[in-house]
Amino acid sequence: MPAAYLETYRSGRLEDKIRRSLRWLKRCTLCPRLCKVDRLAGEKGYCRTGRQAVVASFGPHFGEEKPLVGRRGSGTIFFSNCNLYCIFCQNYDVSHGGQGERVSARGLAGIMVHLQQQGCHNINFVTPSHAIAQILEALPAAVEMGLNVPLVYNCGGYERTSALKLLDGVVDIYMPDFKFWEASVAQDLCDAPDYPERARSALREMHRQVGDLKLDAAGVAERGLLVRHLVMPGGLAGTSSIMGFLAEDISRNTYVNVMDQYHPCGQAFGKPNLGRRITHDEFEEALDAAKQAGLWRLDERHKHWLVLEM
Repeated sequence: MPAAYLETYRSGRLEDKIRRSLRWLKRCTLCPRLCKVDRLAGEKGYCRTGRQAVVASFGPHFGEEKPLVGRRGSGTIFFSNCNLYCIFCQNYDVSHGGQGERVSARGLAGIMVHLQQQGCHNINFVTPSHAIAQILEALPAAVEMGLNVPLVYNCGGYERTSALKLLDGVVDIYMPDFKFWEASVAQDLCDAPDYPERARSALREMHRQVGDLKLDAAGVAERGLLVRHLVMPGGLAGTSSIMGFLAEDISRNTYVNVMDQYHPCGQAFGKPNLGRRITHDEFEEALDAAKQAGLWRLDERHKHWLVLEM
């Protein structure tokens, strides 16, 4: 299955998407924060990113979901800063600390092609919501240098559907988090009470664009939606409601990674419920919620649970 952006590039539609995205940067409303700063002039809003994207690191990654990693790894590009800033972020130094180097469009294109040349199955943009325009701007040069592997949009779920439509025909695989079901929890943990509503709308749009996750003969992802959900202590994430939404409003065939790696980071220490890891029972309850909702495509690491329970 050819990467979607190749036809979009050949048709000229990619250039139109680039022009539109750069106009948005002039008074930035690419994400729900609606900062309206002139990023083209170097002004910085909530995401603390101006005209150029900031890259913290890049390289083949083998800790991602099995359909992304395959045998040769997922080509991850970690963007610095964020539009969400969860107080417990598991990549706190990158998202909150802003560590990294500014890169030009040509430089970002070169990184993509370098990762492909290393054998990576895909290019995995991590925390890209505030770098949509810069990613689009880099793609023509990347295609001209031979880029042809799928693009993965690996985000926190706090998106504007109008911005996601810029990526229609560009992104092959969407991998959003769905972090919180309750507005009050999102308010407390990332100052974004509209997060649940935004995430629901975003997942609907992502699924409209790419559908359920499709794998090649080797089990490597080619196109589709993959959802991550981090189980949190004390049921803060609203796991049962999120699993129900995915099954009923998106698709029972949604590929879901129910994640158990929460640990206190950043400002989480000393906070009620946030200052501890989750228990075994809490994680088992989350997996059971997925099963009860009718979801069956859980990440490979939970396959043993599926075999025992189905």
